[in-house]
Amino acid sequence: MQRNILVIGGSGFIGSRLVNALSLANHFVTVPTRRRQRARHLVQLPLVDVVECDVHDDVKLSKLVAGRDAVVNLVGILHGRRGQPYGPDFARAHVDLPRRLAAACAQHGVRRLVHMSALGADVDGPSMYLRSKGAGEAALRAQSGLDLTVFRPSVVFGPEDNFLNTFARLQRVFPIVPLAGAKTRFAPVYVGDVVTAFVNSLVGPQVRDTLGQTYELCGPKTYTLAELVRLAGHWARVDGGCGRPVIALPDALGRLQAMLMELAPGEPLMSRDNLDSMKVDSVCNGALPGFVPALGVPHPESLEAIAPTYIDPRRQESEYGQMRASAGR
Repeated sequence: MQRNILVIGGSGFIGSRLVNALSLANHFVTVPTRRRQRARHLVQLPLVDVVECDVHDDVKLSKLVAGRDAVVNLVGILHGRRGQPYGPDFARAHVDLPRRLAAACAQHGVRRLVHMSALGADVDGPSMYLRSKGAGEAALRAQSGLDLTVFRPSVVFGPEDNFLNTFARLQRVFPIVPLAGAKTRFAPVYVGDVVTAFVNSLVGPQVRDTLGQTYELCGPKTYTLAELVRLAGHWARVDGGCGRPVIALPDALGRLQAMLMELAPGEPLMSRDNLDSMKVDSVCNGALPGFVPALGVPHPESLEAIAPTYIDPRRQESEYGQMRASAGR
């Protein structure tokens, strides 16, 4: 059955791939964006409508939601102004938007809502990011009548990610990598597996099994942050494949480094709130990765199988080019 799906945050790293997958599966997809230019890679995909508007405007959000079969919320930020319990920027993106989105769904009788949260989301978590993600989940669950599914991924990797690629770029420029939070553990999950989980929760044969569920999404192996940085340098063939030396910083020095990065122009590579988030390991509960048969990913892809194909400069290829090719454009 062809579905009409609204994807908020659909022009980003995960959203672009989800929109492409839904389009290829012959579903209508609407992607709102504040600047159409940011979603230009989606404009030519079949059955995809890119709409320039502000989803934080209640009137426009209501019009977007009306008539949909399902709504997906992928909006997330990593940095924001400081405040308690989570500052105005995290409040707007992670708490207020989900609450308003749930209200719009209730207003128009749209029951199905799939939401992207994060591992460690908790209203009492150690960082503004995790507290706001926890409060956003609570706001959605407080709205009666929703068929809600929540996903909590570890760090997501894949072509053009801002995680492993960033570590690789840093090692091409600097002779050493001073690293805060070096011992924090992650279970990186492949973006293609995350997208498959989302698609199957929306249009898969076992959609009903996912209603009311919260899923942790992890890859098959855990790594410390220091190990991930070293792997990025190795796969990027920095210094003959050895990568740069990684220097683990003590907590006080790491916090000073993060504070200085916050003062630099542009988006910081690391903030004090990021360090606070890393007080909690980003790994799934239990011995096995957090995928179940209903999500269609019984065997998540490993970092070693995928990451070298896009970090190695000899093998790099734009996934957006592949998306255009699959659309026949």
